[in-house]
Amino acid sequence: MSHIALITGATSGIGKATATLLAHSGIHLIICGRRQEILDEMVAQLSKQVRVIGLCFDIRDKYAVEEAIASLSAEWRHIDILINNAGNAHGLGTIADGDTDDWDLMLDANVKGLLYVSRLIIPLMRARGQGHIVNLSSIAGKQTYANGVVYCASKAAVETISEGMRLELTPHGIKVTNIAPGAVDTDFSLVRFKGDEQRARQVYEGFDALKAEDIAEAIRYAVLAPKHVTIADMTILAAAQSAATTIHRK
Repeated sequence: MSHIALITGATSGIGKATATLLAHSGIHLIICGRRQEILDEMVAQLSKQVRVIGLCFDIRDKYAVEEAIASLSAEWRHIDILINNAGNAHGLGTIADGDTDDWDLMLDANVKGLLYVSRLIIPLMRARGQGHIVNLSSIAGKQTYANGVVYCASKAAVETISEGMRLELTPHGIKVTNIAPGAVDTDFSLVRFKGDEQRARQVYEGFDALKAEDIAEAIRYAVLAPKHVTIADMTILAAAQSAATTIHRK
């Protein structure tokens, strides 16, 4: 089998767009998510181009992660590309008034979940002396903003993890890419605002936001770069966005 990519959070947004684009590039896929029905639909659709399997689990559950990865056959354990895309934002508020349940959701998925998955895939790559890990950070990991401190902290942790992975894994022939998107028009804000569609729409009004496909293109560029090239860190903003919370609207 040719290259295999494992993508977390593959059932929506950037993850789904990336799975679609990598399938077009002939890369076989292990798509991971929490919604079995969507995974089944994607497997059926993408299997017309490449070999695809779906793994249904929540990256926040360490034991579910271990069980899912352990279920892979020897053939599917030859993972060349790991795309740590799964993550979330929940709520806006100050530290003094923040919802600790929201904090747990963000830290458990954005930081601990990424680590749980990576910890199991890295040895497989290291044993083969090759691989590529792509971590999805955020402009919020580079520029902290008020009322989003815990989310920003979780993404700053991803930035640090990417740097640490690169230090540890480069000697083993494993590339590490950190991708930090700005405002991307996905379900991100709908989740953050707990289903408030009007409030979520307002985030993207008055300018042309990034699309999930824009970030997927960047991921494909990074993983298909020549062997001697590592795209270490990439920040991608909408043309109207100049900083984490600075957007020039029409």
